[in-house]
Amino acid sequence: MPTTEYGAAAVALTRQLIQCSSVTPDDAGCQEIMMQRLTAAGFTCEPMRFGDVDNFWATRGEGESTLVFAGHTDVVPPGPDSAWSTPPFTPTDRDGVLYGRGAADMKASLAAMTVAAEAFAKQYSDHSGRVGFLITADEEGPATDGTVKVVEALIARGERLDWCVVGEPSSSKSLGDVIKNGRRGSINGVITIRGKQGHIAYPQFADNPIHSAFLALDALAKEPWDEGNAFFEPTRLQFGNIQAGTGATNVIPGSLSAQFNVRFSTETDATTIRSRCEQILSAHVADFDIEWRLSGEPFLTKPGALVDAVTASIEAITGTSPTLSTGGGTSDGRFIAKTGTQIVELGPINASIHQIDEHILLSDIPRLTAIYYGIMTRLLAPQ
Repeated sequence: MPTTEYGAAAVALTRQLIQCSSVTPDDAGCQEIMMQRLTAAGFTCEPMRFGDVDNFWATRGEGESTLVFAGHTDVVPPGPDSAWSTPPFTPTDRDGVLYGRGAADMKASLAAMTVAAEAFAKQYSDHSGRVGFLITADEEGPATDGTVKVVEALIARGERLDWCVVGEPSSSKSLGDVIKNGRRGSINGVITIRGKQGHIAYPQFADNPIHSAFLALDALAKEPWDEGNAFFEPTRLQFGNIQAGTGATNVIPGSLSAQFNVRFSTETDATTIRSRCEQILSAHVADFDIEWRLSGEPFLTKPGALVDAVTASIEAITGTSPTLSTGGGTSDGRFIAKTGTQIVELGPINASIHQIDEHILLSDIPRLTAIYYGIMTRLLAPQ
């Protein structure tokens, strides 16, 4: 692709999107900007609003194979403007770096994939298969009315998604050095252990839940859930908060609550984790319950057509080979994985995401655009 022309367009679009103060779940006009451009490039765009969340689904072309670009227009709150070197929603260039909330997570990716699709549609108007976009404004928030709802609607009407590139900032030290070919599952739990409140000087008349919780919580923390595998590190349980007490120094509390999270590999599943947690607790405490919230099951894309195309495109543009990784948090890929789609995450360097003075190298935006374009040509260009 003509990198100079389309690279400049991607940088300009990144700036335009940063100017939209799209703090989750407010899209603030980002999706309309994208849909106008995609429509002009021959895409059919379908707004899909659920609850208070704007989403859209767009496709171009026909055929059995579909390559989808997925992402989110919402960003996390910027924090106090005074803490930023320049206003968070005023895109600012300084020493070859573009600053602004969402610059890396993930408005540069949105701009790059949009401009790459424009270039691809112009160069290959008769491309094989379909190019699709699945965009939400509910990724940084509760993620209840965003990608998950769009995917449910697409499944209900029989849409087929073969390959998906999620524009999350996957890179570590240089553009394209890491691509995510899977993610661990995530399940949250809140344990309530009940005892009997009483005077701290008369423990014989009370039942201290803090004491009885020690062994139980320690056993959960030390449980060897699995050993992981070639793609995933071992499953891990981590406590995030423990609360008990009335605030008084002379009262044994009547209950204790503990919040925890389990990031799990494909060697186990949520049902097994729930069962084992309850068994461990039952061995140590008499009266307890657990509230569960499953954020997502693990997913994995093994080397194949998509990973090969992404790897080859990165190598062609950067001259380096990416590392495959399943580390880090969760992404909307967990919802798209329900369709059986091959999924990778590929985007800018993630060192500044969610931070004050979030930024991206200006030179990485044209290169990311070229990488996305290269993925399309390798999977959908006419042979």
